[in-house]
Amino acid sequence: MTFLALQPLSLDLLPAAVALDQRCFGGLWTLDGYQRELESPNSELLVVVEKAEGRLPKASADRRQETGDRRQEAEGAREAEGAKEQKHLDSTLEISPSETLREQNSKLSPPRSTPHTLLPTPLVGLGCYWAILEEAHITMLAIDPVYQRQGLGQTLLYALIASAHARGLERATLEVRVSNASALALYQKFDFREAGRRRRYYPDNGEDALVLWRGGIQTPEFSGRLRDWQQQVYDRLCKAGWQLDIDSDR
Repeated sequence: MTFLALQPLSLDLLPAAVALDQRCFGGLWTLDGYQRELESPNSELLVVVEKAEGRLPKASADRRQETGDRRQEAEGAREAEGAKEQKHLDSTLEISPSETLREQNSKLSPPRSTPHTLLPTPLVGLGCYWAILEEAHITMLAIDPVYQRQGLGQTLLYALIASAHARGLERATLEVRVSNASALALYQKFDFREAGRRRRYYPDNGEDALVLWRGGIQTPEFSGRLRDWQQQVYDRLCKAGWQLDIDSDR
């Protein structure tokens, strides 16, 4: 049984995207903003959703128990989103898994002790990049706070880079807060390097942003790096009790 789906953002998920944005960033983009992004040929938006008939991983269940009010708020938001979301979405992101990984994926199963529950297909992750000339400018990488530290950010970042590679882009760039140690560690795993610094970039507290850069996306050896990262993603998700659903026929 599969529990997560990686796919492009669709119209029916726009309200859920806005709600996730509100939980993660306090409302970075509006509904109209997401609509414009979805309509732009230069914008790529990818999401991670939990399947309607799935299980809540033990780590998430424990974290929800510990966070109390935040858990109730998050579940209430998902319940409202679930009424607006379709039960199933047709299109999924092709990230070219090898046959070996597809076979491995089909054999993965959650731990027997993992509790099961019926969920309203929540959107738990959202990523976006803009294709500008030969560059993928990553503008957003958001994971629901309840689902963090389970490999979903790594999964989504991998998918964005794989998409940029498939699109023929040469490099990827992004900005990150200088204090965001966990994000910096994640980007370093994907060979991002510091290219500059934007002073007082974030208006909420005047914090500086580091400009990170990852080149060589179209070099011959990069395909090997993608395969390595893909294996790491599958291993990390499996360790957290997740199984990723990818439509390899698309």
